Amino acid sequence: MSAESLFAPSTAPVRRGLRDDVYDRVLELLLSGALPPGARLGIDRIATSLEVSPTPVREALVLLERTGLVTRELSKGYRVAEPLTIEQINELFDARLILEVGAMELAERRPEGLHEALSEAQIAHEQAARDLLAVEGALPVAVVQAYFAADVRFHDVVREFARNHFVSEMSVSLSTHLHRMRQTLRNGQSDVEFAIAEHKAIVDAIASGEPGAGVAAMREHITLVRGRARADA
Repeated sequence: MSAESLFAPSTAPVRRGLRDDVYDRVLELLLSGALPPGARLGIDRIATSLEVSPTPVREALVLLERTGLVTRELSKGYRVAEPLTIEQINELFDARLILEVGAMELAERRPEGLHEALSEAQIAHEQAARDLLAVEGALPVAVVQAYFAADVRFHDVVREFARNHFVSEMSVSLSTHLHRMRQTLRNGQSDVEFAIAEHKAIVDAIASGEPGAGVAAMREHITLVRGRARADA
């Protein structure tokens, strides 16, 4: 398949801005594996293929750079980011353990409403998981995005109840690298059922009211995700 055909214009009705359309098209290619790590993303070539001006393409690539899926090299332009190395994955999950377990510890100090909010997020995550697991063949980018958004929302609830601005800021910084790690997802959904079960264990731990139960469940979850990420690297 030629590069030009990869970036063929969508036939779907235009409902949003050009930048968003370009963003979605490139993101779909990144998640599908059609654009391999290190592939050059030429602004003019993409603009020509999509029949748009270079401006929305440039704006879309800037947003994608923030996700960690795309990198920009001085005087060389944009490229598809390389997958994280084992060493980087280890460092990423060391940081996640510190931040997310710490956030749960803070959240458990003021638990009023925490169980209800986590339960609501868990229900949404389970529905997104069902939608993902129901897909046969290539995963539509919208389904993948909805699943990861629900997963992120679950963890966001904990950070919100931690009520610590600095923890929230540092977690946002980590999120770009998590996007980059998730770039390796193709058609496999092997992690989904594990993640759902581990999130439910966190909800159940909070419901128990036992001091430190949520912290232990969150630590277990992040540790298990680390193991699966290492195995897939």
